[in-house]
Amino acid sequence: MTDHIWDGPQHPVKIQDNTFRDGHQSLLATRMKTEDMLPIAERMDEMGFWAMEVWGGATFDTMHRFLGEDPFERLRTLKKYIKKTPLTMLLRGQNLVGYRNYADDVCRLFVDKSCEAGMDIFRVFDALNDFRNFETCVERIKANGKHFQAAICYSLTERSLGGPVFNMDYYVTKAKELEGMGADTLCIKDMAGIIAPYDIAWLIGELKKAIKIPIHLHTHYTSGMASMTYLKAIEAGVDIIDTCLAPFALRTSQPAVEPIVATLMGTPRDPGLNLNTLLELGEYLETIAPKYGNFLATNRMSVIDTAVLVHQVPGGMISNLVSQLKEAKALHRLNEVYAEVPITRRELGTPPLVTPTSQIVGVQAVLNVLLGKYKMITNQVKDLVYGLYGKTPTPIDPEIQKIVLKNYKRGQTPVSGRAADYLEPELEEARIKIGPLAKDDFDLLVYALYPTTGEQFLKSKYGLEDKPQQVVA
Repeated sequence: MTDHIWDGPQHPVKIQDNTFRDGHQSLLATRMKTEDMLPIAERMDEMGFWAMEVWGGATFDTMHRFLGEDPFERLRTLKKYIKKTPLTMLLRGQNLVGYRNYADDVCRLFVDKSCEAGMDIFRVFDALNDFRNFETCVERIKANGKHFQAAICYSLTERSLGGPVFNMDYYVTKAKELEGMGADTLCIKDMAGIIAPYDIAWLIGELKKAIKIPIHLHTHYTSGMASMTYLKAIEAGVDIIDTCLAPFALRTSQPAVEPIVATLMGTPRDPGLNLNTLLELGEYLETIAPKYGNFLATNRMSVIDTAVLVHQVPGGMISNLVSQLKEAKALHRLNEVYAEVPITRRELGTPPLVTPTSQIVGVQAVLNVLLGKYKMITNQVKDLVYGLYGKTPTPIDPEIQKIVLKNYKRGQTPVSGRAADYLEPELEEARIKIGPLAKDDFDLLVYALYPTTGEQFLKSKYGLEDKPQQVVA
């Protein structure tokens, strides 16, 4: 091919493969078992991916709770098969791989043990983009000589990039802050798939002027814009993108790698991946996919959620809202909840809607619709308003703050320091409680992160209880 689409020198875009983590987390409730990864792990290692995401997010929870698998053992096992390609994980800052902030001693041990088990790259994010919640993890990532990828959660209050909160200045300022913290790469993390193609081109262009570290883009196909968004980002000079093999792509997952490779072939941004090999790897996934078929959402004809273009609620949050309303026999009030979510979000300081803030805002919005405004308030909302998750992007509505903290156990005046500074060390107490059932620090972490299900898992791991049975289609 002699006529290139773009002029300029060769600058191949790097590809991160998310099939073994975000792909099945997004589509199949994170149920893929290690035994189904191993047959293609070595071939995936030969592909030339920048990294393979294999851990973090919901995998730790699902593995020990539903699959009867030791999360650290999966990491160690994959490292034996994937020797050339760096392994990467999604780490929720001080939340680690759980749903609350953990004390600093837990964070330090978790990062150290993850490195020991084989982790190379840590993608660290915080639901409020409060980077004080990165500090403890980052110190240990750096001390272990590993790659710190700093993520900014992408969010909007308008239809497109702009407005009083999540505007260009917000993202550029955050990016500079993260580069100053020693980030090796910067990730724009678009968890809801709401970043529009021309907005990403503008954002990448401005970030390239402001920072020197490579820029990595993560998005989801949820709205249907993601492949167009990737193409505009690639044209604008993005360095790395996240994709999945086709069977575990699209819907609420990432764009499929195969059409991107075909699109870029022969251009200066050609990633150089072998399309035929990718197709063969996809064929393997097709053979094991039926095992997990009953986890795939089949309630709608459309494989994209065009409504997210308007309400901007991430797919995982929608399923939580639907299940809550079903339980209350009030599914017919879903549109009222959609209307309430942005109001509740604004009142609670406009947090980006990602785990755990998406659940915090969503549950409270449902309660507001069903029972009346703040007639019932969750403990998580109280903690958020008090400052235990960190600083919200905008101030919390003062009237709502008074209502929420009226009888709060910690007091009525919110704190403003680093969230983890208000947490007592946890490890020694956990060590005493779990006792000899935890044979090492890896076991201790499973229990410290998930006391109830973690203890059940350790009992089954050491033959004191039956292992959970994986449900298959």
